[in-house]
Amino acid sequence: MDFAVRCVNLYKYLSQEKSEYIMSKQVCRSGTSVGANIRESRNAQSTSDFINKLNIALKEADETQFWLELLYRTQYIGEKEFNSINNDIDEIISILTASIKTTKKKIDK
Repeated sequence: MDFAVRCVNLYKYLSQEKSEYIMSKQVCRSGTSVGANIRESRNAQSTSDFINKLNIALKEADETQFWLELLYRTQYIGEKEFNSINNDIDEIISILTASIKTTKKKIDK
């Protein structure tokens, strides 16, 4: 949820202060989708469904990281802002990857 809030706030900042609408909307969409898919995984109908939801969240996190890097490389966000939010998405990607691997190992046993 905290990361989703950061993405919404980044969208508001970029659209209001920098008049950037395309990339900021994309990062808002994919960044908020990460948490939504993780939340949805809590009500998975099976272990396979749980893994699927986390995989979708992982794909959205990777897409978010792409948009963040593009915003940085096109100088819409500075290095400090990029590093801060990018560290968060790196951590989310690591957690999702570990959770998926752990759950798959449990299935294989």
